[in-house]
Amino acid sequence: MARPKSRRKQRFPHLLGSKWTSVHPILGWRHFQVKERQQGKGGLVFAELVAVCDPQVRLWVNAAVLKNRELWQAGWVAGIPCKPETGDNQEDPQDLEDLDSTFL
Repeated sequence: MARPKSRRKQRFPHLLGSKWTSVHPILGWRHFQVKERQQGKGGLVFAELVAVCDPQVRLWVNAAVLKNRELWQAGWVAGIPCKPETGDNQEDPQDLEDLDSTFL
């Protein structure tokens, strides 16, 4: 006899390969793609985001944070340049640390 299939619903089934735009620059970049997905303890799901224009920029976030529209927009939003923020608009490094901590 065949084993019954598990009826457990997978959380974030389409996460891998998905594209995201950060509302605020993170490490100077806004466009990211999910390159890896990892199941954590207690049902948490984590996503490794890689900056599209600089693959060396990588960060892990709780996938549930990606649902927060004040922080992330699904897809790559047009009109936002694919280059790091520079000049007068550059955030203070302390502000970046505070901002990065809200994503984890």
